Amino acid sequence: MKQLIAIVLLCIFSFCNATSQEFVPDRKVLYKVVNGDSLYLHTFEPKLSKKPTAAIVFFFGGGWTGGNPSQFYQQSAYFASRGITAFAAEYRIASVHNTTPFECVEDGKSAIRWVREHAAELNIDPDKIIAAGGSAGGHIALCTALIEGYENATEDHSISSIPNILIAYNPVLDTTIKGYGSKKVAGRETAISPCHKIKKNAPPFLLFHGTEDKTVPFENAVRFTKLMKEADNDCMLIAVEGQGHGFFNGVFFSKKGNDMYLNFTLYESDLFLKKHGYISGKPTIPSK
Repeated sequence: MKQLIAIVLLCIFSFCNATSQEFVPDRKVLYKVVNGDSLYLHTFEPKLSKKPTAAIVFFFGGGWTGGNPSQFYQQSAYFASRGITAFAAEYRIASVHNTTPFECVEDGKSAIRWVREHAAELNIDPDKIIAAGGSAGGHIALCTALIEGYENATEDHSISSIPNILIAYNPVLDTTIKGYGSKKVAGRETAISPCHKIKKNAPPFLLFHGTEDKTVPFENAVRFTKLMKEADNDCMLIAVEGQGHGFFNGVFFSKKGNDMYLNFTLYESDLFLKKHGYISGKPTIPSK
């Protein structure tokens, strides 16, 4: 019996160790130094390809106050396995850098610009850059496509900071009292509010949103999608019935995570990117 218990414990330890090692960046690359702070892209590289790959840049959630890039390690590893160079981006947050959401948007734009500027050395197609993120990170991703200004003054603005396509998971869409974060942008409630900055000729958008989200109201996602379509933009909303905020997190990042919903969002994102020519073949993950 003792031998059996030892074997079981060894298997459990081996599984946990394998899981902890499974989602580790290949390297971290410096993309920005601002006010003495260094910001890195946690990079997941696909197998060597003669043809430049698409790139996806993930921004973590945390109310612009906390969080870390490991939230999107699982997603980054999957897309790297599908032939896309994936980055989980650091950006300044209030709890560490005493910043506001406006600096977060600036850093998001810097990350997209840096990837495009270094596309040749990274073997990336500069016209196939995907911005993605969840909650406040989803807001940052959307702002790189919709919000003008908030560019770092020291960067080469001839290189666009606008991504070619967007994927967002329960993103902040309205920063007024009708949405989330109005106190954090007090006096400038609509300055970086995606619902208030819709424009024509925006990149294609894919949104995932739980119908029971109590942090970012589901109504915001419905309204944003309606406004985007009224401006003749390509915007798809996938409503996830009965789910609240953060439903897309996997077990690697959150003890409350659920790989079923993570797999679902990855599967649908894969199909979306294939439709737009960013990926080929069938998804290698189950839909549920």
